[in-house]
Formats: sequence, C-alpha cells, structure tokens
Amino acid sequence: MLHYEIVDVFTDVAFTGNPLAVVLDADDLSTEQMQALAREFNLSETAFPLPSTVADYRLRIFTPQAELPFAGHPSIGAAHTLARLGRLTAGPVVQECGAGLLPLHVAADSVRLTGGTPGVGERLEPQAWLSAVGLDTAAFAGAPPRIAGCGLDFCYLQVHEDAVARAQPETQALRALAAEAPGGLSVLSWDSTSAVAHARVFSVDISEDPATGSAALGLGGWLVASGLLAADGASSYTVRQGAELLRPSVLHCTLAARDGVVIEATVSGNVVPVASGTILRP
Repeated sequence: MLHYEIVDVFTDVAFTGNPLAVVLDADDLSTEQMQALAREFNLSETAFPLPSTVADYRLRIFTPQAELPFAGHPSIGAAHTLARLGRLTAGPVVQECGAGLLPLHVAADSVRLTGGTPGVGERLEPQAWLSAVGLDTAAFAGAPPRIAGCGLDFCYLQVHEDAVARAQPETQALRALAAEAPGGLSVLSWDSTSAVAHARVFSVDISEDPATGSAALGLGGWLVASGLLAADGASSYTVRQGAELLRPSVLHCTLAARDGVVIEATVSGNVVPVASGTILRP
C-alpha cells in the first residue's frame, strides 16, 4: 500500500480550489505505475515527491493522460504537504522537476513558487483560438493572443467579461492547437483598475482546470507584452479562476520586468488538507 494525501490548492476553504493527490514513498514506482495511479485519482494532476541529489526533492506530475514537466498547483500543494508532514523544513526550498530547479517558500498555510524562465511569443490572430472555445469575434477584447509561459506554455486570449462564462471547449479544435500551447488555452478578462484577471483554462487532457498556477505565471509575460502591466520594475496581479466549476480559486502573482520583458514571476496561494489514506500499488 502507498500513503496519499488530498489537498485543495489556491484556496483557504475546503472543497474549493484545485484538488491534488500527493502520493508518498513512491520512489520505486515506474512511469506506468504512476500513470495508473493518476488515472485512478482522476484529478487534474497527481504529484509524486521523490528524492533528489540536486534539490530538496524531485517532483513528477501526471494528469490522468500524461506526465507534465511542470505545473503550479502540484508544486505548491506537494511542497506544503511535505512540510506539514515534517518531511520538509518550512521556509525556502528547491524543487527539481522537468522545468529545472524551482525555488519555493513554504509558510504555515501557503506557498510561494518562483516559475521557470519566462518566455512570450509574437502576436497571433484570435479567430482559431476563439473558435476553440465556441466564441465569435464579438467576444474578443483588446490585446492579441500570444503564447507565453514559465516552464509550460499557454495561449492567452482576452475576451469581454460576459464572454468568459460563455466559453465552451471544442475538443478537436483544442487538439489541433495543442502543439502551439501544450499547457492549454487561458480565456480571460482583465480589470486594469484592480489588476485582476477572471480566467478559465482549457486543455485537451483535463477539459477545464479550477486553478492553474503555471498559467497564472505565464500570464505575466502576456500582460507586460500587451502593455497592461509596467514594462519595467515590479508588478502584482491576481487571478480568479474556478467559479464556473463551483471551485473558486485565488492566485496571487508578482513579476519583475526589464525593458518590456519579464525576468521573474511568482505565484502563491493557500493549501487546505482535506483527506488522507492508502492505495494499492498498481
């Protein structure tokens, strides 16, 4: 048997946010066994903390269909779980994953994650991305879509606030665009006064995610490239996600930019433990 913990990430209220399974002491499991467990939990991601020779721990992350090099809510949820169980000392830690070595800071109720190297692509035409979520050109608002990320790339599509709730993923269209944005498509509205994004994130693997830390990190690159946040210095913004799934989530983000390019981004959120148990080894 293997011990597991279930935690809700990017929330301070149980049964909201994004649920995560953290499977412990799985050092000897094969990739196929880990994938089988991820299918069994059938959550957006399942995390496997493992020993590392170059960091405090190594993390492997699986959706029900595939392994990811990096994802935000598994990174934050796993770090908090390890510290809560006394397997990791709270404070600054380093995680090894497919995106490299990533710094985190673990507090009593929350974790701050620094993303991988930020990147942002050129402007894209919006039509194909709008069609992928069943929206027409009237829904489009302002800044052109771009591919951006900090370890996992997403496409960012700005729409009017009333269109966010109307978005419906078209699986075949998303599949055709997945090579350009392997993380998925973030459909969002932006309130420049409060620096708050209302976002929904869709992908082929998980349909819709209630909270996506990696997408919140990459959003900073899109915001700066689109002239919606300062081209130089520090900025902060908030992402609200998951309300449409009845799992409201809040992601707090910061970035540092120089000459219109993001050089570092962080995302932080609360973590709430909700369940623990044992599961058979596949």
